[in-house]
Amino acid sequence: MQSWQAAVLGVVEGITEYLPVSSTGHLLLAERLMKIPRTSAADSFAIAIQLGAILAILAVYGSRVSQMAKGLVGRDDEGRNLALNVMVAFVPAAVAGFLAGDFIKTYLFNLNIVAGAWALWGLAILVIFMNPRFCDPSIGQPLETLTWRGALTIGLFQLLALVPGTSRSLVTIIGALVVGLSLPSAVEFSFLLGVVTLGAATVWDLTSHFGELTAEFGWEPLLIGMIVSFVSALGAVKWMVYYLSRHGMRIFGWYRLGIAALTIALVAAGFIGK
Repeated sequence: MQSWQAAVLGVVEGITEYLPVSSTGHLLLAERLMKIPRTSAADSFAIAIQLGAILAILAVYGSRVSQMAKGLVGRDDEGRNLALNVMVAFVPAAVAGFLAGDFIKTYLFNLNIVAGAWALWGLAILVIFMNPRFCDPSIGQPLETLTWRGALTIGLFQLLALVPGTSRSLVTIIGALVVGLSLPSAVEFSFLLGVVTLGAATVWDLTSHFGELTAEFGWEPLLIGMIVSFVSALGAVKWMVYYLSRHGMRIFGWYRLGIAALTIALVAAGFIGK
C-alpha cells in the first residue's frame, strides 16, 4: 500500500466513522476504487486506523470520559452510571462480533450488500426523521436519565450494524432516541459507545493480525492512516454535532441513497468488483 492510499483511507475512515453513513461501506468502496487487493491484512488495516477516530472522540469528549473514569473509582456517581450503561450497551455487539466475525468478513463484505444497506437505511432516515420528536434537539431526556434497560436496548440496536453499510452510529442514535433521549444526548452516547466498541475491535484485530499487517504494509502507511483518521474524525465529529443541532438527519438519508445508486452503477458497469 502506498502512502497516498493510506492517507485516502484515513480520510475516509475519519470522516465516515461517526457520521450515519457507514465507514465500513465507504472503506470497501475506496479500496475497490484504488484497486487494493482484498486480503486479511487489508481488512485489518481498515480496522487498525480506527484508532485515530477513537482518539478524536477522546479529544472532543474528554470531560465525559474523565467523568466516567472518576465514576469507576467511586468519585463520581453520574460518571459511574454512564460508564456502566456504556458497558451494558457494548455487550450484545461484543458477543455477536466474537461469534459471527469471520462469517461477516467472509460473506457480508460485499458492495452489493453494502449498497442495499445504504439504500434501505437511507429510506429509513427519511421516514423516521419526519417525526418531530426525533428532530427537535429540545425534546427528550438528558443522558443522565438513561437506565441500564435503555442502554441494553441501544446495544441491541447496535447489532444491526453488523451488516456492512448500515452504520453503527446511525442505529445507536436511533436506539437512543427510541428509549427517550434527546438528539444531542443520543449522539453523545453513540459516540461514547463507539469508543468502547471500536476500541475493542481494534485491540482484538491488532492482537490477532499485527504481524501480518506490518509485514504486508509496514509501519509508515499504518501511522499515516491513523494520523489522518484522527484529524479528519475530529473535524467530522465537531461538524456533525453542530449540524444536527440545526438541521437534523435527513441530509444523510439522501446521501445514502445517492452513494448506493453510484455503487450499484459502478459494479454493474464492471468498473469495480463487488
